[in-house]
Amino acid sequence: MTDKLALLAFKAAVTEDPFGVLNSWNHTTDHCQWHGVTCGRLHHRVTVLNLQALKLLGSISPHIGNLSSLRVLMIHNNSFHHEIPQQVGHLHHLRVLRLAYNTLEGEIPRNLSRCARLTWLRLGGNRLVGEIPVELGSLLELQYLALIGNYLTGTVPSSIGNLSSLEILGLACNELGGKIPQALGKLTKLRVLELSQNKLSGTIPPSIFNISSMELLSIDDNQIGGNIPANIGFTLPNIGIFTIAGNRFTGAIPRSMSNATALLWLQVNENQLSGNMPPLDRLNKLQILHLNYNYLGSGGYGDLSFFCSLTNTTNLQLLSIYGNSFGGTLPECIGNFSVTLAQLTLGQNLLFGTIPRIAKNLINLQRLLLDHNRLSGTVPSVLGNLHNLVELDLSHNKFSGAIPSSLGNLVKLAGLYLDHNNFHYYIPSRLSECRSLVELDLSSNNLNGTIPSEFIGLSSLSILLNLSRNHLAGVLPKEVGKLNLLTQLDVSRNMLEGDILANLGSCVGLEVLKMQENSFRGSIPSSISMLRNVKELALSHNNLSGEIPEFFEALDYLEILNLSYNNFDGMLLTRGIFNNVNATFVFGNDKLCGGMPEFHLPKCSSRNSGRRLIPKWKLAISIFFGALGIALVLAVMYSANGFSSSNLIGVGGFGSVYKGVLDENGTTIAAKVLNLTLHVCSGTDYRGNEFKALIYEFMVNGSLEDWLHPSPSSANVDGNAHKLSLIQRINISIDVASALDYLHNHLQSPVIHCDLKPSNVLLDAEMVGHVGDFGLAKVVIDSTDDTKAKISSAGVRGTVGYAAPEYGKESVVSREGDVYSYGILLLEMFTGVSPTNERFRENFNLHKFVKEALPEQPLEITDPFLLQ
Repeated sequence: MTDKLALLAFKAAVTEDPFGVLNSWNHTTDHCQWHGVTCGRLHHRVTVLNLQALKLLGSISPHIGNLSSLRVLMIHNNSFHHEIPQQVGHLHHLRVLRLAYNTLEGEIPRNLSRCARLTWLRLGGNRLVGEIPVELGSLLELQYLALIGNYLTGTVPSSIGNLSSLEILGLACNELGGKIPQALGKLTKLRVLELSQNKLSGTIPPSIFNISSMELLSIDDNQIGGNIPANIGFTLPNIGIFTIAGNRFTGAIPRSMSNATALLWLQVNENQLSGNMPPLDRLNKLQILHLNYNYLGSGGYGDLSFFCSLTNTTNLQLLSIYGNSFGGTLPECIGNFSVTLAQLTLGQNLLFGTIPRIAKNLINLQRLLLDHNRLSGTVPSVLGNLHNLVELDLSHNKFSGAIPSSLGNLVKLAGLYLDHNNFHYYIPSRLSECRSLVELDLSSNNLNGTIPSEFIGLSSLSILLNLSRNHLAGVLPKEVGKLNLLTQLDVSRNMLEGDILANLGSCVGLEVLKMQENSFRGSIPSSISMLRNVKELALSHNNLSGEIPEFFEALDYLEILNLSYNNFDGMLLTRGIFNNVNATFVFGNDKLCGGMPEFHLPKCSSRNSGRRLIPKWKLAISIFFGALGIALVLAVMYSANGFSSSNLIGVGGFGSVYKGVLDENGTTIAAKVLNLTLHVCSGTDYRGNEFKALIYEFMVNGSLEDWLHPSPSSANVDGNAHKLSLIQRINISIDVASALDYLHNHLQSPVIHCDLKPSNVLLDAEMVGHVGDFGLAKVVIDSTDDTKAKISSAGVRGTVGYAAPEYGKESVVSREGDVYSYGILLLEMFTGVSPTNERFRENFNLHKFVKEALPEQPLEITDPFLLQ
């Protein structure tokens, strides 16, 4: 009865039980039959309580101490919080205590030392503080002690050296300081010593290098120095993982290291090691060799001779010597490396010569970094055979000749860096076939010709496109407007000409735009005002003219604006970026006047200052004639029977949508003709009748709903014709997020969409996602904070399954509501399951469906198409 009451008290302290595992804990059932409970056969006492990984939330009841026969307590991988109760120390028969990966706080109870029979003690992955109790040194039967990932301070107690049975000691990821105690050398059965990511200093006691049973020694990211012992390969014959990265070790890597034939990982990066590398021909099991950022090598011809000693290593996955002083040429034997090699990073050394053609044998290579060396010659076209490459960096060398068009074969390539070389001829248009590229840098070469239109419209580019410091001529292709996710675009220091394209305003993700030192002419288009995220805009040393647009004042994130050495005229503005004379550069524009006194420009005459009024009249006139033009187009379409039922493509709550073609240029559009009973802006048709319509770009790929849940008629024999790849889903996710960011954060009055769902996400010919249907949208004008708008409860609708739960309880809409809908949209995109699926009833929904599967079973909920 004592055990049963203790268990019921434990249950009472659990506030959330999402799987209902404790439902069986009731008075009608024998407690030995309860979930997770095991009893002894003779005395009917509880001996095991195993409730691991059940998402339980609550605190650990002090009544746990009444389970006096308990031998195993495993409640790890849950969400238990508060302190570890002192009563755990009353469990004198306890042998296994696993409380890891919860959110436990406070100090480690010192009276755990009373659990004298403990063999396993795992408290890692919590929020424990204070020092490691020295009393733990009395647990002489302890084999496994893991306190990894807490906030423990103080030093490593010397008393741990008394734990003669200890095999695993994990103290990593804490805030422990001081020196590693000599007493740890007495742990002759120790197999794992994990002390990384602390604040330890001094040296490793020599006695630790004599523990022959050691299989893993990790002291990464501390402040430990000294030399690696010369005989380490003999004294640690069973070492499998040896990692001392991020410390202060000096001296050479010993030749005896090759005798540690069980070695899998050798990581000594970010130290102060020097000398030449010894042969490693006996390390046949080696998987990772990480030597980055030391002083290894001498700059001599034979520095990479140890490479050839690695050709018998059949499982090599990573070989990195980045940031050392290795010299010589790339040996032909690299072609004999294991096909398992995924990363070969040799940058920032003193290598010279050419890339051997035999490198084509490295067919599974994902990263090849040769940057910042002295390599020369042409880049062999056989690199195009490395179809698994994700990153190729050849920058800062002396390569010449043409950029191989075969690089277009690298369809998985995400980063390509060829800058600061001597490449010449044209940019190969085949680079447009690298449809996974997010970063491309071809700057500082001798490239000439024009920019290929198909190449610059590569919509996957989202971080960097740098073509600066070349000899590129012609105009900037209009396809640049497809780079709507790109963060940095640099075409400076070329020979480009023509007007600044208006469709640059479509590149709404731009934070840096550099176009200086070219021959661009004309005025700055008003569409540049759409670049609401831009931080740096450089247009200096061109032939630009006209007045400096007022919209620059409203670009909130703009930090640097360089308009120097152009032909701008009129009055310089004084607000926004123009109020910061250290961030705005306008010298070399002789016709400018006014501005802040620090610019030292002449005062404006009345003639100068009045010129700013002209664009406003032009704007009004253009709006009038633009509206007239739309009315004429609609009249032509209407008279030609364009709004017949045969052209109807959709009907919604606010009107009907028709597909049409503009006679003038053949552009396909979607025209939404609004219901006349709705109180919105209106016009008249050619007969004088009231007419209301919105004109949209026609989205040839339909809606996201069509792709996520295709009808049987749209599928092929495999049922997968109308499905999206992982990359497409990620890109569309970013498109929608960018649209919401613009609506929420970059308008004078934020717009809340209120009805985000797959059927309202439309896809153009490039599979770019567009958020549509603003029938329920709300403009936030009067609000108590800037995130919510009060509306009538009748106006809060949305769609069941996507609408935020609070929309059913209060009369407000908010950015957070849209973000909730976006979260549901993401879950649907990657699970393929609609939130309105019939399996979701009462309190079970898509969110809970996903939450219950993570993190243990992600593949169980992933859209099966993505797993093919």
